[in-house]
Amino acid sequence: MMRYSDTDIQAIYPKPMPEIEHWAAHQALSVSATATLTPGNHSMISFAIEPVPCQLTAALQHKIDQKTKPPGALGALEGIALKIGRIQHTLTPTLKHPTILVFAGDHGIAQAGVSPYPQEVTQQMVMNFLNGGAAINVFSRQHGIGLRIVDAGVNHQFAPHPDLIDTKIDFGTRNFLIEPAMTEAQCSAAIHQGALLVRREALNGCNIIGFGEMGIGNTSSAALIMSQLCNLPVADCTGRGTGLDDAGLAHKRQVLEQARQRHSLDSEPLNVLTTFGGFEIAMMVGAILQAAQDRMVVLIDGFIVSAALLVAAKIYPTVLEYCVFSHRSHEAGHQRLLEYFQAQPLLDLDLRLGEGTGAAVAYPLLVSAVSFLNEMASFESAGVSDRP
Repeated sequence: MMRYSDTDIQAIYPKPMPEIEHWAAHQALSVSATATLTPGNHSMISFAIEPVPCQLTAALQHKIDQKTKPPGALGALEGIALKIGRIQHTLTPTLKHPTILVFAGDHGIAQAGVSPYPQEVTQQMVMNFLNGGAAINVFSRQHGIGLRIVDAGVNHQFAPHPDLIDTKIDFGTRNFLIEPAMTEAQCSAAIHQGALLVRREALNGCNIIGFGEMGIGNTSSAALIMSQLCNLPVADCTGRGTGLDDAGLAHKRQVLEQARQRHSLDSEPLNVLTTFGGFEIAMMVGAILQAAQDRMVVLIDGFIVSAALLVAAKIYPTVLEYCVFSHRSHEAGHQRLLEYFQAQPLLDLDLRLGEGTGAAVAYPLLVSAVSFLNEMASFESAGVSDRP
């Protein structure tokens, strides 16, 4: 099996990573996040995420149990209703302005042949999103979900578009076979931008938010983040991504194992994110943390979003209390990551597309959970005898 030498790596990416000069020009959003973030200083990344209050837990459970049904007969919907009621701290929760943010970014590691698709597909899919033709567009329209497309770091200069949010940190990350994927300043800036975008949605009345992503090579980043932070073998975290055959999968695992060995890392989550992450993943870390700080219901999609959540949860474990896991991805590693979170996803449909599609498909289940809690008759109101 081929192993990259230092000469091979230099041929793939010959230039050392430059310090980014213009990221500050992209900090143009007018809304201020309430988190404290100083770009370029990981130690200054600070969110105020409170535990979900438990005072109404018993009352919510009583309300659920008094509906005209046997206890537990609505299965997982009952747990969702309880969770949303606790997050919103009310016996009558509502879902307002559901929104999915799709973050797109390119990855230097794609140069190493870890995906069967060329890097250009990232920019092409962004245009597909903007033209309304992707799966996430279809499902979002179907279920009345607001959709935002974010250029986190695509290796392409898009023309201005009214539906494209330009928060580009750089034109893709560097190749982590030779150097960290991004600088500390870039990582902090990406987290900052993700938080700002969610804060803006919260101020516009959104209280349930999901995230999606697009980026050729991003399953490689997610696999290494998971391997490093969960202390698992790279092979256990690495899957076929966008459809690698057996030979391609073996090559991908070899490349990622070499990359992990090249960097002497501890398990400090932001160092791991800086070394192996993508700009879209880093933005989702900030987005997830801000959503929890704003007491929003956070709908988690598949493997890449779960890897971002892993970083966020390593910094602030309480963030998990705000998360609903939409589905179990077909991508290898996601099942183990769900087990690590001790999470029970709502759906198991062998999805592996990304884009936030699992979150969009699962959203109607949350609507049903809130609807039965608010609208279904109780034994008393319906004049139905409860069991003795």
